[in-house]
Amino acid sequence: MSSAANLKATEAIALLGTIDPDAYAAGTYATGWVQVDDFAAYMALIAAGDLGASATLDAKIRQATDGSGTGAKDVIGKAITQLTQAGSDSNKQALINFKASDLDLAGGFIFVQISMTVATATSDASAHLFGFGAKQSPASNYDDAAVDEIVG
Repeated sequence: MSSAANLKATEAIALLGTIDPDAYAAGTYATGWVQVDDFAAYMALIAAGDLGASATLDAKIRQATDGSGTGAKDVIGKAITQLTQAGSDSNKQALINFKASDLDLAGGFIFVQISMTVATATSDASAHLFGFGAKQSPASNYDDAAVDEIVG
């Protein structure tokens, strides 16, 4: 039996940032800034709940040179196709995969965040940023402070 058979997901995957599930008025919301040097790969999960009448939901990965968001700009090609109430996108999810190499590393951009924009009407939504393949195990050592419990 391989060691992978005994691996717990929380030893390999960390929850690095969240936009908590809630009903969000029209506006832009973001996770905190996360440095991208501890994992081999990253994934953002954007979840639309019930979208309000004529509502839209956009999400993208942004990059910055420090944890305060200095010089923040979009990561090219790392945005979802807009979810819409008119397009029957309520209660759907979208995923964005990326690696540190997708960032402007030469320009010193080593921090990322998820930026989520709700437009037109209040809508239920959330977003979560995960890191995969921690350079040092267990990955759960890097979990966002919002992670309250790991079972098993």
